[in-house]
Amino acid sequence: MNTSLAQAQSHPAMQAALETPVRQEMQATFDTLNQLILGKPMQLKLSLTCLLADGHLLLEDLPGMGKTVLSHALAGVLGLAYKRVQFTNDLLPADLLGASVFDKEQGNFRFIEGPVFSELLLADEINRATPKTQSALLEAMEERQVSLEGETRKLPDPFFVIATQNPAEQVGTSALPESQLDRFLIRIQMGYPVRDAELQILAGQSRREMLQELSASLTTEQLRDYQQQAKAVHCSEHALGYLYDLLNYSRQSELFINGLSTRGGLGVLNAARAWAWLAGSDNLLPQHIQAVFPYVAGHRLQRRDGYSDPLDNGFQVLQQVAVPR
Repeated sequence: MNTSLAQAQSHPAMQAALETPVRQEMQATFDTLNQLILGKPMQLKLSLTCLLADGHLLLEDLPGMGKTVLSHALAGVLGLAYKRVQFTNDLLPADLLGASVFDKEQGNFRFIEGPVFSELLLADEINRATPKTQSALLEAMEERQVSLEGETRKLPDPFFVIATQNPAEQVGTSALPESQLDRFLIRIQMGYPVRDAELQILAGQSRREMLQELSASLTTEQLRDYQQQAKAVHCSEHALGYLYDLLNYSRQSELFINGLSTRGGLGVLNAARAWAWLAGSDNLLPQHIQAVFPYVAGHRLQRRDGYSDPLDNGFQVLQQVAVPR
C-alpha cells in the first residue's frame, strides 16, 4: 500500500471517519458497493460523498487496483446511463465531444453526440491523452455544457465525470494541468487490498461477472433529492471558522507555492456537507471537514520542495491547524 495512504488511514480523524455509520437511505447502496470493492470503506464513502456533492471524482493508482470496477459499480448502483472512453495519445476532442457529419439522405449536417453526453462518463486513464484532449473536458465539467460549432449544448442532469489516472512515472502519461485537477472535487487512491479482502477476491467470483448482476439501488430522482438535502446541511460559524483557518494556513505556510483558492474552500465545504449528510447529520461539524479535507485539498496544493504526494499535503495542513474551541 502507498505509504501516505496507510498513514492517512491511521490518522485519528480518518479512524473516526471509517467508524462513522452510513445513514439508512444510503445503506443498501453502500452495502452493494462493499460487496464488490472489498476492504475499501473509506474510498467508497468518499466516492459517494463526491457524487452527493455533485462533484467529479479522480481515481489514481496502479493498473489493476480496481479503479475501473469501482467506476462501473457506482454507475450501476446509482442507475445512471454511462459511457466509458479509453483515453489514448491519439484520442481527439471530437471523439469525446462529438461532431457534425453530413447526412446524404437529408442533405444537411447532423450533430452526432460524443460520449460526454451521458449521465456518468468514465474517462479511463485520462492522463494518457494529450493536454488538448484533456482540456476538452474543462467546460463540460465546470459548466455542464459543451460549446461546439457556435452552439451551446447542455449536458444531462445529473452529469458526473469519474476519471482514472495512472501514476505519473508510468510510460506514456501526460500530467493533468492544475486547471483540470481543480475540476475534480475529490481525488482518492485505491491502494492494495488487505490480506483477507485479497484472499476473498482471489478465491471468489470475478468482479466483472458481479458487475453484470448489479442492479440500481437508487433512482435518479432520489439521487437529486439527496443532493439537495446534502446542500441544506447547516453550517455553523464555528465550523466555517475552522474551514477558514485551514484555508488561511495553506496560504500563509512556506510549505506550499500557492494556498487554496476560494473555489477550493467551497469544494471542501460542499464535500463536508455531503459527508455529514451521508453520516446522518443535519449539522456540519469540524470532524466532517477533517474527514474530507485531505482528499479535496491535497491535489490543489503544490509543495515548494517538489514533494508531490497530495494526501500528505492535506494532512500537513490538518496537523498544523487546531480545531477552535
